[in-house]
Amino acid sequence: MPVSLPALSFETFPPKSLDASFHLWDTVKALSPLAPRFVSVTYGAGGSTQALTQEAAQTLHKTSGLKVAAHLTCTGQSRAQVLATAQNYARAGIKDIVALRGDGAGGPHFEAHPDGFPDSVALVAALAKLNTFNIRVGAYPDSHPDAASTAQNIDWLKAKIDAGASEALTQFFFEADGFLRFRDACADAGIAAPITPGILPVANWTRVKSFAQRCGAHVPAATAAAFERADRDERSELFALTHCADLCDTLLSEGVDALHFYTLNRPDLTLKTCRALGLVPAPAIRNVA
Repeated sequence: MPVSLPALSFETFPPKSLDASFHLWDTVKALSPLAPRFVSVTYGAGGSTQALTQEAAQTLHKTSGLKVAAHLTCTGQSRAQVLATAQNYARAGIKDIVALRGDGAGGPHFEAHPDGFPDSVALVAALAKLNTFNIRVGAYPDSHPDAASTAQNIDWLKAKIDAGASEALTQFFFEADGFLRFRDACADAGIAAPITPGILPVANWTRVKSFAQRCGAHVPAATAAAFERADRDERSELFALTHCADLCDTLLSEGVDALHFYTLNRPDLTLKTCRALGLVPAPAIRNVA
């Protein structure tokens, strides 16, 4: 086990119903004793939850006592609209943004708004000019589906860092070796900014496997077979916890000093993984709502 404790952060998504709102708050409340350095709030596919994201981010900022990082994408909006959203965050006291290109608004492929940002590099550059935000961006150990090559995938990340981003958060992955090779290749390309691995505890293998196929995350055959066998043997939660904790422990033993968990607004496996790693919770936050 690592000697020093890693920095933690957690991703949530905005609720679409009253019941989902309780899930979001319960997730943040359960994980806050782990003293995360920030909690992020996503946009839905195609930018479908823009208003909900703003509301959830601002509510968490006001009530949780935690630093909140709001997602911001290029999808379906003009430059002026995107920057107006950013300024709204700033006025609400949110100074951390995860800047992403985003998915297609009406299909699988991204198409820029006629008056919008053409890509995430342009978005990061515009946000950096405001001199207001700490900007994080996405990174893809298994290469972005739209990248023509691994080299181009890394070139795009370097361009985002050079445009003003301070850190990259990766897409989830299933094997530590792929992330470590990606980290080394980024260092060789001159990327000095931190690259934080994104960790997805697998609560439902069928859904995660489908999601991985859509976003280009490599699913090793042995990993798929192991999860499917665990499902058949009715020990899927135990195997998911073991797999996730082992993945994180390997990363930490290789010098990774921060982990970013995709919670899907279900904190149990994330919390159990952190406990398995020996992380000691800090005192719970006070609800100031």
